[in-house]
Amino acid sequence: MRLFVWNLLLALFWGALSNELTLVNLLFGYVIGFLSLWIARRTLGSTSYFRKTFGLASFFIFFITELVKATLKIAHDIVTPRHRMIPGVISIPLEATTDFEITLLANLISLTPGTLSLDVSADRTVLYIHAMYIPDQNTEAFRKLLKDQMERRILELLR
Repeated sequence: MRLFVWNLLLALFWGALSNELTLVNLLFGYVIGFLSLWIARRTLGSTSYFRKTFGLASFFIFFITELVKATLKIAHDIVTPRHRMIPGVISIPLEATTDFEITLLANLISLTPGTLSLDVSADRTVLYIHAMYIPDQNTEAFRKLLKDQMERRILELLR
């Protein structure tokens, strides 16, 4: 947390130094500050800040990629005359334990076109989702895809 605050201060310092406090300039200052802190990481001691930041960037790229793929799949299905939807309701056993982890997973699943989080079991161990496209009607493969891709990445980022 300490390095994050330093990084924000370096970004603000960059914006003040360049006399331009725009979002793009502050983001550039954040990147410059991050690189400066990364170069000095041996003197700062061991920290998970850099690993978490790279993990967040990796997750962002992964989620945007999945979002674009799902959007293109639905758009293709709408434009073509033959529908390729294979809908179903799937239960996903959760490794996420906190309310924040479960909520984040459910919301990210719902944000992805073609999937919708329906409910969480009373004991918070199972998430029920509706999916428009279940590959080859293989619910186990789809469940494994969501657990290995989405849930695993969220838990690595948050823990």
